[in-house]
Amino acid sequence: MTKIKVIIPAYNEGPSIAKVVGDIPDIVDEIVVVSNGSTDNTEEEAKNAGATVLTENNKGYGYACLKGINYLTATKPPDILVFMDGDYADYPEELVLLVDPILKNEVDFVVGSRGAEKRQKKAMTPQQIFGNALACFLMRILYGSRFTDLGPFRAIRWSTLVDLAMQDKTYGWTVEMQLKVLRKKIKYKEIPVRYRERIGVSKVSGTIKGTIFAGMKIIGWIFKHLFS
Repeated sequence: MTKIKVIIPAYNEGPSIAKVVGDIPDIVDEIVVVSNGSTDNTEEEAKNAGATVLTENNKGYGYACLKGINYLTATKPPDILVFMDGDYADYPEELVLLVDPILKNEVDFVVGSRGAEKRQKKAMTPQQIFGNALACFLMRILYGSRFTDLGPFRAIRWSTLVDLAMQDKTYGWTVEMQLKVLRKKIKYKEIPVRYRERIGVSKVSGTIKGTIFAGMKIIGWIFKHLFS
């Protein structure tokens, strides 16, 4: 039977993390919440909701994801791994939509696309929408990409993930994954998903510093891969 596991990087997501964990479908074998130096009750809430809880004190989205991957590598790797955020902006029950094309052996990688038609009006900030569109435009003209989003809700075959040899420790994690999928000509697909206003304030788009740093990292990865 296909094993599906989930990694959720979380920094001070105490008000939302139990909701995220609780809404994940029963087809998932293990939910791993990686607390990225949280100072609130994120870890307690996640553990009480039934998740495996890890701690990564090095701040950065990629650090948290890599911590979860290393844990799964050392224990029992799944067949399919799903990534999602801990802010309850995604609808965890839609995980079944993302893993379905992989289960059917149609593709090896799926991104949940947060298109305007399914996205709540204020779910993404103007700078998020602009930055996301710019990155996808650059990937389209430079790599022939069909991606329309860098959404964090995504599913990937474990063997494919291992082959990607992910490196980014911070905000470039999602775009690095998509660029490597393009470079290696891995079969991929986007699935439209719903997206709502997150619980709490974004640690990236909620600050000017976070927005600028994330944008620089993403654009940097796009050009780095072009000339590598």
